[in-house]
This record gives sequence, structure tokens and C-alpha cells, in this order.
Amino acid sequence: MWQYTYLAINFFTIIICFIFSFHPKIKFHRHFGAFLLSSTIVATFFIAWDIWFTANGVWWFNDKYLIGKRLFGLPIEELLFFICIPFSCVFTYFCLDKFFKLDWKPSIEKGFLIISIISCFILALIFKDKIYSFVTFLTTAISLTVLYFALKVKWIGKASFIYLVLMPGFLAVNGILTGTGLDSPIVNYNPKDFIGFRILTIPVEDTVYGYEMILWNLFFFYKFKKNEQD
Repeated sequence: MWQYTYLAINFFTIIICFIFSFHPKIKFHRHFGAFLLSSTIVATFFIAWDIWFTANGVWWFNDKYLIGKRLFGLPIEELLFFICIPFSCVFTYFCLDKFFKLDWKPSIEKGFLIISIISCFILALIFKDKIYSFVTFLTTAISLTVLYFALKVKWIGKASFIYLVLMPGFLAVNGILTGTGLDSPIVNYNPKDFIGFRILTIPVEDTVYGYEMILWNLFFFYKFKKNEQD
């Protein structure tokens, strides 16, 4: 039964959100098309990143917890991860944004973004010899810059707060993937390729990686959702 562990993680991550998508006060199911299109676009980039890192031994997967099917060198479960995790996060953002006013004041949001961008660039330079750390901090700094200053996105502060709200769930899911409660991790990391600072068993880079991925999913989701309503 251990071979279904990663598959089960994906399933339990998405199932409750999927069921509540049909709730008459939420009606998220009407936007499944926008979500699938947005997640496919974002997943293409992150899967390419995943393929390269896996091929170069930055991280690898424990076959004990996998059903054994692979595509492009990645377990099928890993590919599903890029649909299941974004679905739950986008759904949660959609609901909280629908029922609560969580917008930040423009000046506070701008200050937060500037500090975040500078911090990520500095961390990328400091850890330039750690490929996972370097790529994660650099691409996040670039993503924040492009989203806020070029694409004029005004919800990053709100999304950042909601990501923080989601953090317990993120720690639970990623914790299992990185070995919490298991004899060995599902996903293993090469010690020379990341800082080494962990939250429980989770490399701190994973939290930044997830943050960047969710921001882009939200950007494309709302772009395509708007087109659905036109």
C-alpha cells in the first residue's frame, strides 16, 4: 500500500475543495476551464524546472511511495502535484476573496513588494552556489517584479496573506513529501544544492517555490476567468 502514498496526498489535497466547488454560494465549478488553462500554462514552466533538477540530481523520488509510472523522468504523482496543489490554493483564494475584504492599502503593498524583491535578489546572490536556492530566489524576485511593475497586478499583498493562511496545510502536505511521519522522504534533496534550513523537514526554498507558483496560477486564472465573463 505504500506505493499509493504520493497519489493519496494529491487526492486528499484536492478532494474537499473539489466537492465544495459545486456549492451554490461558491460555484467555482463554473471556472474549471479557466483553472485548467491557467494551471497548464504554469505547470509547463515548473515541470520543465522539475525535469531539469531531477535529471541533474538536485532532487529525486523514493520509489517506495510511487505507483511506478513516469513521464519525462518524473513520477505521474509529481505531475499531478502541479494540478492538485494549485487547485486547492486558487479555490481557497477565490472563496476568501469572494466573502472577505482582504485588499491591502496600495502604499503598504508596494512597500511589501519592494522589500520582498530586494530580499529575494540578495538571497539569490548570497546563495548563488546553491542551485535550488539561487533559481528559486531569483525567479521569485523576477516574478514579483514582472507581476507588480509590468503587469500592474494589485492583489499580491492579499494573495500573500492568503498563502500565509494556507501555510499549515502546505506544511502538512510538504512535510509528508519530505519525510514527516515516514521512514524516509518521498522527495529527497541533494544537500549541496540548497541552504539546508528546514521548517520541520521542509526546505525553506519550497515555501518560496510554492509562493511563486501560486501567484502565476492566480494571475492566469483571473485573466481567463475575466474572458469567460466577457
